[in-house]
Amino acid sequence: MPFIPHTEEEVKSMLDTIGVDSIEDLFDEIPKNLRSEGLTKVPEGLTEMEIGRIMRARAEQDSYRLCFAGGGAYEHHVPAAVWEITTRGEFYSAYTPYQAEASQGTLQLLYEYQTMMASLTGMDVSNASLYDGASSLAEAVLMAIRANRKSKSKRILMPRTVHPNYRKVAYNIVHNQGITLEEIDYDATSGVIDVNSLPAEPGDFAALVIPQPNYFGSLEEVDALTDWAHKHGALVIAVVNPMSLAMLRPPGEWGAGEVIGADITCGEGQPLGIPLSSGGPYFGFMCCRQAYVRQMPGRIIGRTVDLDGKQGFSLTLQAREQHIRRSKATSNICTNQGLLVTAATIYMSVVGPQGLENTAEQSHSNTQLLMAELEKIDGVKRVFNTANFHEAVFKFDLPLDAVIPSLAAQGIVAGIPLEEDYPELGNCLMVCATETKSEDDIKMFAKALATSLQTADYPEQPKTA
Repeated sequence: MPFIPHTEEEVKSMLDTIGVDSIEDLFDEIPKNLRSEGLTKVPEGLTEMEIGRIMRARAEQDSYRLCFAGGGAYEHHVPAAVWEITTRGEFYSAYTPYQAEASQGTLQLLYEYQTMMASLTGMDVSNASLYDGASSLAEAVLMAIRANRKSKSKRILMPRTVHPNYRKVAYNIVHNQGITLEEIDYDATSGVIDVNSLPAEPGDFAALVIPQPNYFGSLEEVDALTDWAHKHGALVIAVVNPMSLAMLRPPGEWGAGEVIGADITCGEGQPLGIPLSSGGPYFGFMCCRQAYVRQMPGRIIGRTVDLDGKQGFSLTLQAREQHIRRSKATSNICTNQGLLVTAATIYMSVVGPQGLENTAEQSHSNTQLLMAELEKIDGVKRVFNTANFHEAVFKFDLPLDAVIPSLAAQGIVAGIPLEEDYPELGNCLMVCATETKSEDDIKMFAKALATSLQTADYPEQPKTA
């Protein structure tokens, strides 16, 4: 099937009308050295049967594994009703709601989503989502620079306990705009930021990023960190796991000083009804104080009434280039992860506040059981001694290179090795348990791990003098 579904006669008629001989003439201003000579890397077209075989083979690669990995992507139970409703045509194929009168269902859903996220985070307002957790942090950094008019610097304090991928994405997006991300190290014993080690006079900085829980699953001292940032005239950017907020105090309530609460809250929405679908897609969320709402990227859905007093929904704030002058746009975000937001909204509606709390508590409880079982194994030791949510880090006496493949061969995703992003945590594995794990699952994992440590084929270690 041709990409442009026009006959040669129709194409010639259009070209004659505008006065050119060929479609190529429309691109004559592009230098030849910048033009592609053809799509040489695009494979030949396949038949429906051949495509079907490829897709079935790839689907089989997603066969069930007993997963104990976390690190920003979590296996939670998703009620069947969530995606049964999400994939209805009204939602599945709905496009950006430019025409409010024709998009009331989509707009109402986004309004409900915003209401739920604002309630969950304890913040004043939520936007209608972002691409993913990493880009939401980058946008939060840009927003903080715009919003903190008391700060003359473009310094952002970024703890190393923030997800490594989030830090990389934030750097890639902001560093060419003169913004500096200054790393704050963590305490080697607790795995969190030592508030007492922060400088008494840090100088001018626009914002402090606070992860909760942090990448290691440990709980930061959010009250002390929030107060420290506000004391020095900086904003607080909270990076949170939304599922944890069913147990933990929301960012809107952090701190004990004159200014209570984080200023901007962002994170990854995947735990809210999005399955582990070969690594995506996901969606990011962002909430903030009312005072900073005009600096928020994306858009906000509002509720109003028409001339007859009937309830209606509309795009209330659209601070992007398609709607306002480029100089006043807060972002070039042109759309959001609408389908994933739909699933998340339905998920939160189906399970309700009590369901979220039960899921969070069971995940935490299972992680405590997992930690207890792993600590019984010789040569395995927990690294950090602070409170955690549903992840923990363990150090192994023997190399992980042989252990992880051994467990994978048994259908177990053992966890996430940390050495690549944290060289000081060599031979350390981060494990995670959610409510989907039973006591038998956890004990089977611990037994398989212990056996692998005893029987794995380790490479010969170099001899020392």
